Amino acid sequence: MKYTNPIIPGFHPDPSVCRVGEDYYLVNSSFEYFPGVPIYHSQDLMNWRQIGHCLTRESQLPLRGVKPSDGIYAPTIRHHDGRFYIVTTNMTGGGNFYVWTDDPAGEWSEPIWVAQKGIDPSLLFDNGKVYFTSNGTGWAPVRGAYQCEIDITTGKQLTESKFLWPGTGGSYPEAPHLYRIGDWYYLTLAEGGTAECHMVTIARSRDPYGPFEPCPHNPILTHRSLMNDIQSTGHGDLFEDHHGNWWIVFLGYRYGEYSWHHLGRETYLAPVEWIDGWPVVNRGERVLCTMEVDRPMTPHPWPATHERDDFDSVTLAPCWNYLRNPDPALYSLTECPGSLRLSCGNPTLDDLDSPAFVGRRQEHLECEVSTLIDFTPASENEEAGLTVLADSRHHCELAVTLIGGKRCVIVRRRIGSLSAEVACTEIPQDEGPVELAIHADKTTYRFLAGTPGSLKELATAETRYVSTQVAGGYTGVYFGLYGTASGQKSNAKAFIDWFEYRSAG
Repeated sequence: MKYTNPIIPGFHPDPSVCRVGEDYYLVNSSFEYFPGVPIYHSQDLMNWRQIGHCLTRESQLPLRGVKPSDGIYAPTIRHHDGRFYIVTTNMTGGGNFYVWTDDPAGEWSEPIWVAQKGIDPSLLFDNGKVYFTSNGTGWAPVRGAYQCEIDITTGKQLTESKFLWPGTGGSYPEAPHLYRIGDWYYLTLAEGGTAECHMVTIARSRDPYGPFEPCPHNPILTHRSLMNDIQSTGHGDLFEDHHGNWWIVFLGYRYGEYSWHHLGRETYLAPVEWIDGWPVVNRGERVLCTMEVDRPMTPHPWPATHERDDFDSVTLAPCWNYLRNPDPALYSLTECPGSLRLSCGNPTLDDLDSPAFVGRRQEHLECEVSTLIDFTPASENEEAGLTVLADSRHHCELAVTLIGGKRCVIVRRRIGSLSAEVACTEIPQDEGPVELAIHADKTTYRFLAGTPGSLKELATAETRYVSTQVAGGYTGVYFGLYGTASGQKSNAKAFIDWFEYRSAG
């Protein structure tokens, strides 16, 4: 079996997986983006396709005014008695909750809240009981894993929260998962913080409440102090495939250039073997981007996705997200069939609001995006185009606007409190479509614009300035389509004929 890591590239952190027969379902954190918690499906662990989101309604996911990297943290997916459960934390909207469904590609329930605090919650269904596990950061006297039993129908806490295990001494013990494997209960933690010291540790007990005996070769997964293409490996979830082999999914990231990464934390996969009652990840060796393992798994590729989105459906494809809870009046896929209409609303990309923005993750270090936009601004506060967005204080725009009565394309860069237009070129025609493009490699974004089929490079920007090391936070870069009137009223509309994303590497 050969496969390529990351199995789900780009901003897809905190993976959790469950198996139902020969089908596998995986979820990730989504933070301030809406809809929340993307869900993926695979039948071979190598090929994954997004089938939707778990949180698609504002009643499930209130995000108004949330700061970057707040919102939804670390979901866990589990399946029990024909029903799927996703348990997670809304950091700014009520704490821990879960939703359920009988169809993972369909609608999920309204939130059912759980009293136990902490983040990174997980569920274990065992012997008629439901164990709810979360970490103790910020609310408990000792950091580590805590657990109670809940009523899965109501979310009511049935027992007091009990401390389980502090980990091995690494900072920020979090992401607890409790598993029943044979006669043992195994408890995993993520330790070391979600950067270069990240790791996965494990302990076991005969009782779900301990005491827990740590693994003698902890951590079972880490790339700390290693020169490797994959860094900061941690936050793992163990599972068994339909052939009886064990695996772990976990997060990590790839540097754009040395010590800088901007794609966000991605989802990786590694084989697990059980030796003397303990899991050994990838034979104790480093996990690589190109993996070959001696395990039976028939490839099941999904139909190829189209590079170009022609916006010929009445709904957006699952890869698209909004910032926070969107204003439906700012968007239409039916006003001009075959195009996406964006209205230039008051919020801007700098605001903790929901501007007219639809974005998709940058998934490859080397890629190209382009779009055909028909936009005729009536005043100099109106603009629409493409953005490279890390958060509200770190982004770059390639936009059509009006300057001195002339329709122009500008390039703007914002880095923290510094914002500057670094290029401007006049569009020869007063109206008509303009093609915009961004070409990316590991270190540089190149911004191009012109009449369709005739593009000229206007400016460049370094990828490091939208990296996690500069912007902070837990997300990765999005390529977005946006429109704004810079805080003023406007009737301007931008019509997006198509958007194309191509991997170049």
